[in-house]
Amino acid sequence: MNLRSLLFFLILIPVMFIGMSIALIVSLFEQSGDFFARIASWWGRFSAALFGIAIEVTGRDNYRTDRNYLVISNHAGMADIPLLLGAMKLNLRFVAKEELGKIPVFGWTLKRSGYVMIKRGQNREALKSLLKVADVLKSGKSVHIFPEGTRSETGKLLPFKRGAFLVAQKGGVPLLPVTIIGSNLITPKKSLRINKGNVKMVIGKPLDPSQFSNVEALMEASRREIENNLRQYGGSQN
Repeated sequence: MNLRSLLFFLILIPVMFIGMSIALIVSLFEQSGDFFARIASWWGRFSAALFGIAIEVTGRDNYRTDRNYLVISNHAGMADIPLLLGAMKLNLRFVAKEELGKIPVFGWTLKRSGYVMIKRGQNREALKSLLKVADVLKSGKSVHIFPEGTRSETGKLLPFKRGAFLVAQKGGVPLLPVTIIGSNLITPKKSLRINKGNVKMVIGKPLDPSQFSNVEALMEASRREIENNLRQYGGSQN
């Protein structure tokens, strides 16, 4: 553990709890969850500033802030979620583990704000809960899914799971591939350390699911986009 790790517990967690408490109260009167989305976006930028993380975003012109997408990205560190929330100018929600939804205040706020709690694994119940994302997309909000399902320790891209791409076909919105480079060095897996550093975020061009013959073709095109960006911009794919 280092100084930034202490700042996480002493500053970031209390700030997050206060923000979520306010958002939970507001959600009693504002059903859309958009107030929490704005707080979450601010929290993401605050997190980056607090820990000395510089974010360089490439490809902002590849998406429109006034429409919604199913966003996918590689997952290399715990910092990915706040960085995405702060950098993406979208009304963004995340898919989260079902267990998180049971945490008082934290989980209640996520669920009331349109985050989708899913069961882990490959069984029918897990897929059923994941398909709830399509309903959120149809309501006009953007949703993010990590198709790898877990974090990579090295930054190397892990195999994709089909669920995100089934959702893309059912959701009726474009799929927006995003590549995150360097976050595995900010928050190493199996460590409490938080390091300052630089993260590059590459936003690809949207993919129209209706233009692909099947889920596998859409999944392969998405993976190829992220792999190419990892190679081009310095990520590890060895």
